[in-house]
Amino acid sequence: MEFFRIRKDIPFMRHALVFNVISLVTFLLAVFFLVNKGLHFSIEFTGGTLLEVSYAQAPDLDKLRKQMEADGFTDTQVQNFGSSRDVLIRVPLSKDAETSKVGERVMASLTRVGAGDTAAAAGAPTLKRVEFVGPQVGKELASDGALALLLVVCGIVLYLAMRFEWRFAVSAIIANMHDVVIILGCFALFQWEFSLPVLAAVLAVLGYSVNESVVVFDRVRETFKKKRGMTTPQVLDHAITSTISRTIITHGCTQMMVTSMLIFGGPALHYFALALTIGILFGIYSSVLVASPLVMWMGVSREQFIQVKVEKQEAVV
Repeated sequence: MEFFRIRKDIPFMRHALVFNVISLVTFLLAVFFLVNKGLHFSIEFTGGTLLEVSYAQAPDLDKLRKQMEADGFTDTQVQNFGSSRDVLIRVPLSKDAETSKVGERVMASLTRVGAGDTAAAAGAPTLKRVEFVGPQVGKELASDGALALLLVVCGIVLYLAMRFEWRFAVSAIIANMHDVVIILGCFALFQWEFSLPVLAAVLAVLGYSVNESVVVFDRVRETFKKKRGMTTPQVLDHAITSTISRTIITHGCTQMMVTSMLIFGGPALHYFALALTIGILFGIYSSVLVASPLVMWMGVSREQFIQVKVEKQEAVV
């Protein structure tokens, strides 16, 4: 399926060095922000208290957040859980507060919301459960998340090396890790909260970006086999140009869904959708304009895909 077809190949590889320099600069900036600012981890990684409360009517979450902030609870997450009447509250670990009394303080703060205002009051909150996540559990989650990321990377490298050639595997994984570092760098720069859903989005971006690289690499291999008079830069330009329509359809439809989550998903899906948005936008750039130039610099050629026929010598009687 194609929206349009470009008859003349766009000379992307003519500006390959510029694309690689831009990628290197953005990568180094992301690493700089990661090292200097670090990630703002959620309580799944740092530890804290989690409470689930229920109301008779749907409460005003903005009023809950303002009241808790006025009572000294900073960086607290308040979001619906299951239904509009159920609320999930995450309170980060604090050195000054006693963990055993955090639940009581939160319930006291929630009870004061809407006091004296019958129109705003949703009834007294009912505590359904309270859990404490220790810092040790958070460290284990962080290490498990890093291990999951490493396993995904190794799996992608192995898959591409078996399907194509080692040059394609190295180029694709460099481009995909570029996307991951950019996402983490943005979260470090703006100090957005890095939670388990965001980690899931990062892993999803890895798989999503490598899919685009596979499509372009498939067309590169096909062009090398079919068209003999083209140079390597011309083959890469043809492969990228011939897949532009497919790229626009795929990424455009995906971004429409992610944008709807970003706008209408609320706080629960905000950073998850934000990470996916950054990953999709940079994934288009890296899969096409980072991976392909790297393949060219590594010396890919037609001979690597064409099997030379060896004539058998007749036996001498």
